[in-house]
Amino acid sequence: MDSLWQFSSVVFIMDAEEKVHEALEVEEEDDNSNRKLSTSRRSAREHMKQLERLKEKDPEFYEFLKEHDRELLEFNDEDIDDDTEFGMANDDIQDLDDPAHEDFQLQSSTLKKEEKPSKGAAMTMAMVDSWCDSIRENGKIGAIRSLLKAFRIACHYGNDDSSEKLLVMSSNVFNRVMSFVLIEMDGILRNMTKLPPSGGKKETIMDLKNTKQWKKYNHLVKSYLGNSLHVLNQMTDTQMISFTLRRLRYSCVFLAAFPSLLRKYIKVALHFWGTGGGALPVASFLFLRDLCIRLGSDCLDECFKGVYKAYVLNSQFVNATKLQHIHFLGNCVIELFGVDLPTAYQHAFIFIRQLAMILREALNMKTTEAFRKVYEWKYINCLELWTEAICAYCSEADFQPLAYPLTQIISGVARLVPTARYFPLRLRCARMLNRIASSTNTFIPVSMLLLDMLEMKELNRSPTGGLGKAVDLHTMLKVSKVTVKTRSFQEACVFSVIEELAEHLAQWSYSVSFFELSFVPATRLRSFCKRTKIERFRREMKWLIRQIEANSQFTNEKRALISFLPNDPVASSFLEEEKRSGTSPLSKYITTLRQRAQQRNNTLKESSVLVGAQSSTFGKKIAEHDEEGDAPNEEGAAVFSSSWLPGKDSRDKQSKGEENKKKSKDKRQRLPPVAAVDEDIVEDLILSSDEDGSVSDSPSPRKEVVKAVEFTQKLQKQQLKSPKEVSKQNIHLGKKPKKRKRTG
Repeated sequence: MDSLWQFSSVVFIMDAEEKVHEALEVEEEDDNSNRKLSTSRRSAREHMKQLERLKEKDPEFYEFLKEHDRELLEFNDEDIDDDTEFGMANDDIQDLDDPAHEDFQLQSSTLKKEEKPSKGAAMTMAMVDSWCDSIRENGKIGAIRSLLKAFRIACHYGNDDSSEKLLVMSSNVFNRVMSFVLIEMDGILRNMTKLPPSGGKKETIMDLKNTKQWKKYNHLVKSYLGNSLHVLNQMTDTQMISFTLRRLRYSCVFLAAFPSLLRKYIKVALHFWGTGGGALPVASFLFLRDLCIRLGSDCLDECFKGVYKAYVLNSQFVNATKLQHIHFLGNCVIELFGVDLPTAYQHAFIFIRQLAMILREALNMKTTEAFRKVYEWKYINCLELWTEAICAYCSEADFQPLAYPLTQIISGVARLVPTARYFPLRLRCARMLNRIASSTNTFIPVSMLLLDMLEMKELNRSPTGGLGKAVDLHTMLKVSKVTVKTRSFQEACVFSVIEELAEHLAQWSYSVSFFELSFVPATRLRSFCKRTKIERFRREMKWLIRQIEANSQFTNEKRALISFLPNDPVASSFLEEEKRSGTSPLSKYITTLRQRAQQRNNTLKESSVLVGAQSSTFGKKIAEHDEEGDAPNEEGAAVFSSSWLPGKDSRDKQSKGEENKKKSKDKRQRLPPVAAVDEDIVEDLILSSDEDGSVSDSPSPRKEVVKAVEFTQKLQKQQLKSPKEVSKQNIHLGKKPKKRKRTG
């Protein structure tokens, strides 16, 4: 009996669920018609009456359903919306009697009779203009609903998985709908929900959710944001995506009420920021920054983790072109962290701790694989990022504690593999430590890292590998064994050591204890001058030693007039006026070195084909594009002026992508031939997929021209040498020196 009773209960549940599904399926047959909705409501009410009769007829079975299927008993007719597209409330149905809405329904119904149902009705420019005029003049809710429905149709145009018969629209109608909605809808929704014309925070939306206006019109806000998100995933033109993101920035505060949409928007914006080209990364970053400012804790953690992960993925490989883009991404990360420094400190502490654990593993394991995890661009660029972050926020109490552990990590990385092949990496670490010391006004013994380099045999003996190609130490971490023996590598290393050592000493050239700080560096520099056999290096070192001695005399003369000790707090104000005016000998000397280093870097960039003209435009356009959001309405029409419609065949996208690749390849082939093609190629690294067609793909005639230019440069340099040096170099290259004819 019990089994029969259970079987009958299951049958009744299945019958009840089938009736509910039938009612819902009747509603989904035609979303554009509201007449079928009454049928589903009648069936739902009949089902509710059956449940009431069941309670009186069989109370035991009703209790069983109440215990095992409570949702079935709590079903009511309010679960079915009056408008499945926007979820209209019952008291808003009367707004559909607007003349503009009636005109839209009338034209759609007549066109449906004339054409096949699969094609749908046609949306004309006159209909869209009538809605826009009605919204501008009277702000009627019926016209707003019709325009938002047209906006949804435009965003989902051509989708095969659409559940309704979409209306047919031309490209002009699509452009008109998209530009008007993206430009005007934020102000319209703010006016309807009684929000301020601009700005707002998360607390404003939380207070608004309890008002009648929000309960009445929140479905319109969700429709606008949801459809905009859909079209962002469909568009491929960077200009259109940038315009859409700039307009959505003003409505990002509404996302506080829709957490699911907020997460999707963050994911899309992070993707565009990390992989986009042109002005798209700037627009995506400004959108993320506005989200963090207005919504606060709802999106801070996700945005901070997302931008750091995207930065790491983009910094795995470096050359002269990509280096500028990596700097732009790093500046964006630092700027975003400044929105909430306490939260940023928590993330920075975890990320720096991860770097320390990787270094500890390399020190303990001492294997090639462990060393490779440290000596790679991804790791070094992360150190650069946190160095810049600490320099930017060193005055804030939240970021000051991070300076010491980061300094220890950088020093450990510099000493991990003390060989001449890793001199570029050690110099990079010295630069980072100099920046941290200058920003935090803390003494860091950078001179020991630099002076140890001068004592290695590779910099103390004459080069055996010839002149060699010019070396750009900013775009490499490791050099080959052949490059270490060249004259160009020796010069680049020694001059870089002099520059970084002078930077370090110039920071403390106004300190009361400068004589004690500079004593050991000056002594070791004199030892290098005696030991080296290269005259040009000896000449540069003597010049630096003279500046150190002059600066020591400068500080000692001032120190003889004071009575406090170096560890007294008053010592911080020693030579404060001279420091502001920059009158110390080392300050003047470092200015000359910076100019020389800048000229050398410019020469390397001009001689490299890997330097892009557009890669450095991101930072310059941040302020420019920040103001473009307030541009007049004509900008939207200009952006959406193409014949693009979402949902086209994917084969069209592939063909366009292939055409763009061919065009970019043709542009690379038309570049003028320049010298030193291989200077900036990072050794032992594989370039990423977005850098196809690099130097290795250049045509053979171009390589021949480059070799000819390099040969002429060598001849010019040899003409400046003495005949003895030329003959020695020719003997090293395997050439026989020419015999001089004896004259009588």
